Amino acid sequence: MLCYHAVSPTWEADLSTTPALFERQLALLAKRGYRGLTFTEAVHAPSDGRVVAITFDDAYRSVLEIARPILERFGFPATVFAPTDYIGSEQPMLWPGIDQWHGGPHEHELMPMSWDELRTLAASGWEIGSHTASHPHLTELGDEALAAELASSKASCEEHMQAPCPSLAYPYGDVDARVVRATRSCGYTVAAALPQRLDARGALEVPRIGVYHVDDDRRFRLKLSPTLRRLRSSAAWSSVGRLRSLAGRG
Repeated sequence: MLCYHAVSPTWEADLSTTPALFERQLALLAKRGYRGLTFTEAVHAPSDGRVVAITFDDAYRSVLEIARPILERFGFPATVFAPTDYIGSEQPMLWPGIDQWHGGPHEHELMPMSWDELRTLAASGWEIGSHTASHPHLTELGDEALAAELASSKASCEEHMQAPCPSLAYPYGDVDARVVRATRSCGYTVAAALPQRLDARGALEVPRIGVYHVDDDRRFRLKLSPTLRRLRSSAAWSSVGRLRSLAGRG
């Protein structure tokens, strides 16, 4: 399970990757015999064989314009998780973490896709899931606001896509037990997180590997390493994370 955001030749944001790197990453996956599935398909896929789910959070227009043609060359579908308040707005998206790019030369990178564009992707075999309505930290919301974010985005996806919306990606990967309960209550059956530790926690906390601007060929190969993935699935990895956190405070 891989998590991307934007693809751009010039945008140096942490959450963006370049078309050249993205193409080499897909080439490596294809060379190693990975079969591409949507996120929901991959969650329910048999464990035998190599499968990859390529997901994009935030529904940046660059996914349609730049990533899609590259994916098509390799025969991979993908999943887009859309923050529904912004879709079709024709305004740059805005929330903590991307707000620094507003008003500058890269502001256009924050443009979201339209519902028509998302329907075009769905017609070619992609999955369109929810990324909540406004992209908040869900663990910081009260119960009513949490339910509203989850339910309204699911309903919006289903209305505009004319299809069920079983899948969600938690903004910022921010999730706890209360958020999982609310997600289940709203009718989602699968949900994507971004934990440091890649252990299986159920269909509503599916771990993904984030791919970012710093992930050159060497780092990407390392992230695909079965040895590293096994380590990140172990309790020992949590201890490493805690030690790093403590070291950063010193």
